[in-house]
Amino acid sequence: MDSVTSTDQPLLSGADIRKLADILDLRPTKTLGQNYVIDPNTIRRIVDAAHVKSTEHVLEVGPGLGSLTLGLIDAAQAVTAVEIDPPVAARLATTVEEYRPGSADRLTVIEGDAMRISAADIVDAAPQAADGPPTAIVANLPYNVAVPVMLHLLAELPSIQHGLVMVQQEVAERLTAQPGSKIYGVPSVKMAWYAQATYAGTVGTKVFWPAPRITSGLVQFTARKPPATAATRAQVFEVIDRAFAQRRKTLRAALSTWAGSGTAAEELLVAADVDPKARGEVLDIEQFSRIAEQKQLRDTR
Repeated sequence: MDSVTSTDQPLLSGADIRKLADILDLRPTKTLGQNYVIDPNTIRRIVDAAHVKSTEHVLEVGPGLGSLTLGLIDAAQAVTAVEIDPPVAARLATTVEEYRPGSADRLTVIEGDAMRISAADIVDAAPQAADGPPTAIVANLPYNVAVPVMLHLLAELPSIQHGLVMVQQEVAERLTAQPGSKIYGVPSVKMAWYAQATYAGTVGTKVFWPAPRITSGLVQFTARKPPATAATRAQVFEVIDRAFAQRRKTLRAALSTWAGSGTAAEELLVAADVDPKARGEVLDIEQFSRIAEQKQLRDTR
């Protein structure tokens, strides 16, 4: 049964956030993407849209001062939060215990960089109440690293089944773009390797402190099996990178160096049932996988 964030439980207000920032002598920085949610209704909206179950272990990246963490503690069985800023990481458990007494066994805070964290780091530090590795990611991701963080975590944690992340609106649109769209590109295709992603709504600037200059978007995703292919993920991703490095060129031209020549590229594309005159922006993840597979088959002959 899905949990719904209780409106009876207190969540952090703007005054609470500023008080915590004063305690830590914290000055939010753009470098770490520190924009804290100060609106409890936005937190409830995010948690409800994430469809977190009361039996789930949730991974949160960039918990900051704890706005979303409290909402997730209300909804989930356990929460693992990864925070890169040492003083902020050190304070989070205290804040959660103050607002949700008795929840210590349901929260683990890992001080570290989500771009470098491993599945073992997360599993080994799992909260006492967790029955297994995280099955969901729910996070307000730093704008400047949102895409690489998402791709890294999905690669590290095959246990992830679904999630919802808040990112820069432009990034949200790219992550959820479909083939043929002008904004369809590398993030769109690589995300599709792991999951089906949909745009779940827009979040304005006034719910943050400090307020960012741009709006945010919510990306909801459900994990899917990667395409059945003899090629590795790295091989498929290389094709994607090369196809979009020169997105105005046809695939025959864009992949010519990688394939060995324009003729070789055309032969691979035809064998993969892809039009050599097409551009990368019209291909889905299955088609990119077939191209990589044909290259892999050719190279092993």
